[in-house]
Amino acid sequence: MTVPPEQAETAAFLRGLAGADPVETHISLVFLGADTVWKLKKAVRLSFLDFSGVSDRRRFCERELTLNAPAAPGLYRDVVPVMRRPDGALALGGEGIVLDWVLRMARVPAADFLDVMADQGRFDPLLLDPIADAVAAYHRSLPALIGAIPDMTSVATGNARAALDAGLPRTEVDAWKRAIGLALDSLTPWLAERAATGFVRRAHGDLHLGNLCLWRGKPVPFDALEFDEALATIDLGYDLAFLLMDLDRRVGRAAANQVMSRYVARTGDAVLVRGLPAFLSLRALVRAHVSARSGKIESGGAYLTSAAAYLHPVPPLVVAVGGLPGTGKSTLARALAPEIGMAPGALVVRSDEIRKRLSGVAPEERLPQSAYTPDVSRTVFEALTETVRVAAKGGQAVIADATFMDPDHRSMVKNAARQAGVPFHGFWLQASLPDLEQRVAARTGDASDATVAVLHAAAPNDPGPLDWTPIDASDATKALAQVRNFLPFVREPC
Repeated sequence: MTVPPEQAETAAFLRGLAGADPVETHISLVFLGADTVWKLKKAVRLSFLDFSGVSDRRRFCERELTLNAPAAPGLYRDVVPVMRRPDGALALGGEGIVLDWVLRMARVPAADFLDVMADQGRFDPLLLDPIADAVAAYHRSLPALIGAIPDMTSVATGNARAALDAGLPRTEVDAWKRAIGLALDSLTPWLAERAATGFVRRAHGDLHLGNLCLWRGKPVPFDALEFDEALATIDLGYDLAFLLMDLDRRVGRAAANQVMSRYVARTGDAVLVRGLPAFLSLRALVRAHVSARSGKIESGGAYLTSAAAYLHPVPPLVVAVGGLPGTGKSTLARALAPEIGMAPGALVVRSDEIRKRLSGVAPEERLPQSAYTPDVSRTVFEALTETVRVAAKGGQAVIADATFMDPDHRSMVKNAARQAGVPFHGFWLQASLPDLEQRVAARTGDASDATVAVLHAAAPNDPGPLDWTPIDASDATKALAQVRNFLPFVREPC
């Protein structure tokens, strides 16, 4: 354990409270008690932070509490002084001389941290939508900083320097630096527009799997970056990208894809995909030099390779899947999405989720019939096609998931692809009415409000494939294989 000499007595006192040695990082000592955690910031001064003074440590403990308590009520408790009492003994609070300050938190079981779940191969896919919902809610709670434009070029330069200092190969780091520089240069006007429209905020700043945990049964972000306002004043897409990159590399592309699509469904921010190649690459480079500095050179090299791969261009396309309720459109879209386009795969855009967002409810909350009038449906499809256009124009593959019973809706999504200048493929899923009845009746926890009665009302009006490709959807696996045969798959190296 590395403890600054002036904190040795405080550390020994906290170890006595916890009953064990702390978990140590380069800037903190975290003492884990039975139901309480005491976090002591080390008295260090580094290039990116200064915790050397007692008053500094108090200020940053209080800043950490302020930043994190709203997202996880009850997880963060308070900031308390470590005192030397008049009798010479140490205590938390009370009378005496202040020796230091600690952040007091509730104890979370190690198994409830998302990085532990990922590393142990027991990451529950049912957590993915709640994770995206938690991040979306967290981002919505942050005030917009209109006009604040983060200096991403400096971020890239600093990380390249850190990669070299960590011992990663200069040839590869220099190649990455040139590539990320070109990518960020091309994003300059876009980043300024994002800042002007409220997508730059004082965000989490360090939103990887290790900084999310289950708290009271739900995933919550914690340990937001407290010591550097500039590093945490970022585009929300860059904040999200650390989580997406971590999921992509540690859990799988399907997990990252689902969180991306769900986040966009909850926020409507499909524009962020334009920045994802650069954002993911930067986050992978952070992982590369952190791993290498920790002695994991092979892991650092793998992340460096990923950082380069995220910048590798893959042509976008738009895929639309339509058909009666129960034909398996959403199942097919979710399975197909990770396999096409730039990381982390195609953005899945569901009309059902858009309808719920426009109505101000969660995707799984049922809506009344008044939410399904022709006028409302027209608004939903206008939003769907605009999302498709924006995402495809931003370079991301898109899968549009809706019934597309109305020929006008088919024309709208095809025109969106044309306006974005990308190829379009429409697929019409078909299955027997008894199969559809069974699937719709068994559906739970889904964004679709379709019932068997809705299916029966729609079935006589099924227009069929028209100019779309018909797909036999009686078997989901075979349906996916059929669709794959028609698509020009270009997998990103990763």
